[in-house]
Amino acid sequence: MGLRVAVVGATGNVGRELLALLAELNFPVSEVAAIASRRSLGREVSFGDKTLKCQALDHFDFTGWDLCLMSAGGKTSKEWSPKIAGQGCLVIDNSSQWRMDPDVPLVVPEVNPDAAMGYKKKMIIANPNCSTAQLVVALKPLHDLATIKRVVIATYQSVSGTGKDAMDELWTQTRGIFVNDPVKTEVYPKQIAFNVIPHGGDFLEDGYTSEEFKLVAETKKMLDPAIKVTATVVRVPVFVGHSEAVHIEFEKPISDVEAREALEEADGIVVLDRREAGGYATPVECAGEFPVYVSRIRSDPTVDNGLAMWVVADNLRKGAALNAIQIAQLLVERGAFEKRLTAVDA
Repeated sequence: MGLRVAVVGATGNVGRELLALLAELNFPVSEVAAIASRRSLGREVSFGDKTLKCQALDHFDFTGWDLCLMSAGGKTSKEWSPKIAGQGCLVIDNSSQWRMDPDVPLVVPEVNPDAAMGYKKKMIIANPNCSTAQLVVALKPLHDLATIKRVVIATYQSVSGTGKDAMDELWTQTRGIFVNDPVKTEVYPKQIAFNVIPHGGDFLEDGYTSEEFKLVAETKKMLDPAIKVTATVVRVPVFVGHSEAVHIEFEKPISDVEAREALEEADGIVVLDRREAGGYATPVECAGEFPVYVSRIRSDPTVDNGLAMWVVADNLRKGAALNAIQIAQLLVERGAFEKRLTAVDA
């Protein structure tokens, strides 16, 4: 019993994670195709203990395939996701292209699982931005408890969120600084090694950036449009793992003890919050892990009903590949592929 699953963008950071997690989580597949651009034709990628050769997207026939995990960028998704969906293959897309489309559900299973069944309008489901995914997982149980009015976020985002070239740039700059080589900036506008860059995406007319806009708009779409959100995105010299300093104002009183208990009981969250040196999560120990880690939970006395906390997760996993596969698992559980699985099983 299994589904035919195509991974588009199989040679990228997220594409490789998708293939690894399909195998690691024993997702019910009967066949997996690794798909990339024409220049990657024949390139080998790993799927569990197997090796797959990449096929070219513009020559691939999606007829008869059940699920496409799309991680090839917004421009590619804009062109190809409707074509793929038109062939009857459900698309879970990791780019920003479809997130704000009113006919496309934007889903984090721990937050708004019922939204996933709205996929039938376009046969596309959007995966949120990596920084938004971990944020809303942490906000959801608190919103249910005391109703969030306003959130202020500062992110500390790893370079893997920008792609493999960004990871290579951090490595090259770091090594070069130690041997006094000149620093070359190609991916980022300023040196990333031993530095922080308060800039993610493109600048908008209001002074915010597109990465900051995503945090605002996506949080409202998935959690509650009434929540006021403001964000500052900062890129930091970390390879994997996004961190966030989150300050929340609630409509109802909430103590740090109540917040901690609600977070401890929530799905997909690990609370690591000892008030001592080292008693908190950092990207180093979160890399390769599934949960969203929450630390430094404390009252914020500068506003009524205020709370502050620290949120960390692997951006390639929960922030991207893992969330996409969890959406697919949710669809399986809710019968979206029942006819296909029943027919194969029979």
